[in-house]
Amino acid sequence: MSEIYMPRLSDTMEEGVISSWVKKVGDKVASGDVLVEIETDKAVMEYEAYEDGYLVKQAVSEGETVPIGAVIGFIGDSPDAVPDDSAGSGSAAPAEEKAEEKAEKPAAEEKPAAAPSAPAAAPAEGEEAARPRTSPLARRLAKEYGLDIEKIQGSGPKGRVVRADIEAAREQGTAAAPAAAPAAQAPAAAAPAASADDLRASEELKVTQMRKTIARRMVESKQEAPHFYLRRTIDAEELKAFRAQINAQLADTGVKISFNDLIVKAAATTLKAHPEVNRSWVDGKLLQHHRINVGVAVAIDEGLVVPVLHDTDKATLSDISSSTRELAGKARDGKLKPQDMSGGTFSVSNLGMFGIDSFSAVINTPESAILAVGAMKPSAVVHDGELAVRNTIALELSVDHRAVDGAVGAAFLKDLAEVLENPMRIIL
Repeated sequence: MSEIYMPRLSDTMEEGVISSWVKKVGDKVASGDVLVEIETDKAVMEYEAYEDGYLVKQAVSEGETVPIGAVIGFIGDSPDAVPDDSAGSGSAAPAEEKAEEKAEKPAAEEKPAAAPSAPAAAPAEGEEAARPRTSPLARRLAKEYGLDIEKIQGSGPKGRVVRADIEAAREQGTAAAPAAAPAAQAPAAAAPAASADDLRASEELKVTQMRKTIARRMVESKQEAPHFYLRRTIDAEELKAFRAQINAQLADTGVKISFNDLIVKAAATTLKAHPEVNRSWVDGKLLQHHRINVGVAVAIDEGLVVPVLHDTDKATLSDISSSTRELAGKARDGKLKPQDMSGGTFSVSNLGMFGIDSFSAVINTPESAILAVGAMKPSAVVHDGELAVRNTIALELSVDHRAVDGAVGAAFLKDLAEVLENPMRIIL
């Protein structure tokens, strides 16, 4: 009898939702068969069997959310095999505890604690029992939701407070964390009570795994990475003519190069000349990436995903065009695989197609920079000493100051602008 565990299908995944079971209980399973579709923080992905047998139990129902490492099913040697219920289930408590112990053990063993100079005071009788046992994930979520974890009854082993308890307390509106005492001030007028009409005017929407992760990662990026922003407007007349010339030559191939394809390739070309931008700050360490992998932000109904074009500096414009369209299609269909979204070292986010003049993008950590691209638009500029109307594009580079200094980022953006204004340099 083999257990099927909730897999880690992306580098940012902490839990998954059973979207649908492809195999039913009693079905024969061969290695490589799709067992179940799992909604992760980035897409709905297929999970394949690693061995032959029969699916004898689905421990987690469709629509349920469980953490990585939780048992979601069992494969047996025969369709009549019966799993031992004590072997595990999709409940969050044991799986969460197991995953966290595994994650925390190396850190604990990294360096033995120094012996104390004096024996530590033992807790008073009953003090340890009064303090609820909690998991790190539960503590983080309680803080995020504004809940007092000491008021939450644990359902895990030995009364441990786990994720499911935090979620339940949040839904019930209980265990609110005590608010900090406000400074003395004149009493404010009481807020009017919400009317029935006000309450009916809003509804709580289901939050997908992707939306939860986007919210968490955006907060982490803005809190952890000290952003600074560099702006440059380029003259796009030559870029526009260059694109028209290339597409005319590719007319019989079915390939069509977009402005974004040109910008992605130009960014990769410029990164090659400025490797100090192709870095990441991770856990206090500065990592130099030797491959240039540009992520391209794609908006889908559930949120934003960033599929990655690996070795972008070595790819042709035709390669970039076809790969970008293929990945965007997979993103919209929810078919992106982990390898399609991992390994990025720089990102490009283009909102020009929506008529946005310019914007500031949030860094896709652990990358150190992201380029925001606005719409091409005619502008009054001075060209060859005379006032003229020329097509321009606003670029804005968001940079992580921990890894990249201001002058380094400015030099990169300066050279990128020059490449785009002299687009033959993109392919030379």
